[in-house]
Amino acid sequence: MPTKTDILDLYFMDSRAKLLDIASYLDRLDRHEGEVDFRQEGFLNALQAMLDAKENRTATVLNTLSDHTPEVAEAATIQVAYGAPQTAK
Repeated sequence: MPTKTDILDLYFMDSRAKLLDIASYLDRLDRHEGEVDFRQEGFLNALQAMLDAKENRTATVLNTLSDHTPEVAEAATIQVAYGAPQTAK
């Protein structure tokens, strides 16, 4: 079984790069004008949920970004996935 040091040796630099990508993405959003929409809210909610979780972080993030609407649409009105639940305004 690998140790925490083994995991750090294998994955730290890749994870560091992904974290920097996320920070850059958030900075880009902050620099531009416009309304915040449900995707940005969902992304920030998922980040906070990941930080608050003590275990099962992957499931927590996926659950936060999932649509929990109980009704099933009879037919799709568009062919697109949003990647975050749409909040009612």
